[in-house]
Amino acid sequence: MYPVESDVAAALARLLYDNGGEMQASQTYAPLATQFGLSDELENELMDDGRRKWDNIVQWARNDLKKAGWLEKSSHGYWKLSELGRNKAAKTAKPTWVTERPALQSSSSEKPSVDGGMFKKILIANRGEIACRVIRTARRMGIKTVAVYTDAHARAPHVRMADESVRLGPAPAAESYLKAELIIDACKATGAEAVHPGYGFLSERTSFAEALEKAGIAFIGPPVKAIAAMGDKIESKKLAKEAGVNVVPGYLGEIADTEEAVKIAHDIGFPVMMKASAGGGGKGMRLAYSEKDVREGFEATKREGLSSFGDDRVFIEKFSQDPRHIEIQILGDQHGNILYLNERECSIQRRHQKVTEEAPSPFVSPEMRKAMGEQCVALARAVGYHSAGTVELIVSGADPTGKSFYFLEMNTRLQVEHPVTEEVTGIDLVEQMIRVAAGEKLAFTQDDVKLDGWSIEARVYAEDPYRGFLPSTGRLTSYRPPAQFTPRPRG
Repeated sequence: MYPVESDVAAALARLLYDNGGEMQASQTYAPLATQFGLSDELENELMDDGRRKWDNIVQWARNDLKKAGWLEKSSHGYWKLSELGRNKAAKTAKPTWVTERPALQSSSSEKPSVDGGMFKKILIANRGEIACRVIRTARRMGIKTVAVYTDAHARAPHVRMADESVRLGPAPAAESYLKAELIIDACKATGAEAVHPGYGFLSERTSFAEALEKAGIAFIGPPVKAIAAMGDKIESKKLAKEAGVNVVPGYLGEIADTEEAVKIAHDIGFPVMMKASAGGGGKGMRLAYSEKDVREGFEATKREGLSSFGDDRVFIEKFSQDPRHIEIQILGDQHGNILYLNERECSIQRRHQKVTEEAPSPFVSPEMRKAMGEQCVALARAVGYHSAGTVELIVSGADPTGKSFYFLEMNTRLQVEHPVTEEVTGIDLVEQMIRVAAGEKLAFTQDDVKLDGWSIEARVYAEDPYRGFLPSTGRLTSYRPPAQFTPRPRG
């Protein structure tokens, strides 16, 4: 089944925008067909006059854009966005473009320069959506890209989208994406000057960043010192406290055994949260409302921390009732400039995992935003941070003033939910990470960071509600991407 015309028009506008605002008409058909998941039969189906039906649908969508004033007059088979079209397309979501052609050279005067210290080629040490995300921005900047893949992902979208690709090995991550030496060998084989780690895998491993530095390859991320400091939840809280950042009341020392944990919990006051020092993603956490809960949960928390993260240290802190979970996006360069790009709220959680992310938060006032942002910048400055990062805070939902906010942790990488911030600030975080890694100064100040609109991201679960919501897999029979907008003729 073909997508509706308005959806094709939306996708076409965004495709043109992501490729500098102008493309040859014939080069739009294939990536759009892939984006909508058309089968080979649908993509190549012919009409009575011998023309492909899909090409005709794309041309109808182009006519809709032209009537709405989004396109300039065609010239020599090229479709070009008008100024209105650029402005409108820039505000739409960024879909994942899958294409087998090399990166297009933009004719836009807005295309960033790659002269001087900018990288000519980067490698993305990841797969899936985040790899495609990085490739899109690199393409717009005129930077060539290298994808890496395993036997299971040889025909994956990120592989087809990149300029070059390198096989790492068999499917298990431990034998491929998690082997730093394979990533470095791929850089040397292709001439990649820098590596973007994406999120997960090697993105927060100090050993990986150190190995890249030793090999003379730039790491598109924060310095090793900052990754190490913020990667340990106990040490990061100590550093935050020293930097003048509000820290959740709790005990950050070594806890010898269950008896000591019980005593500490009583001193803090129930309810308390027991957390694995190296934990994350909802793992290694136990909520205790009583001494009994501590006795039953402390050793289990230690075991989970050891099995999942190789670290059995546990700390205990006060648990806030009806909390609001707020995270502040940080961005800094290597010249001492650090900014906060406002907040995302992720208070709706399930099993300690974020279900929705929204920006701006309906709970945060301008005064709260400023106070939170300034403390997060202070923390980033204390560890010599540069690149993109996220500081997570917790706020008592019972305090409408928001003064009782506390530091939870800092993620020293790009997060899954980063597009939520991009949509309301207009700042491409991946581009800024690349520019910072190349040694450039931030081209804007705190006063230039604005909030425009509202955005939300939601986690989709595949579970069986009749079996206690256990994970459930099945066949995805249909998928329709959300419509971005419907072009309408003016007048």
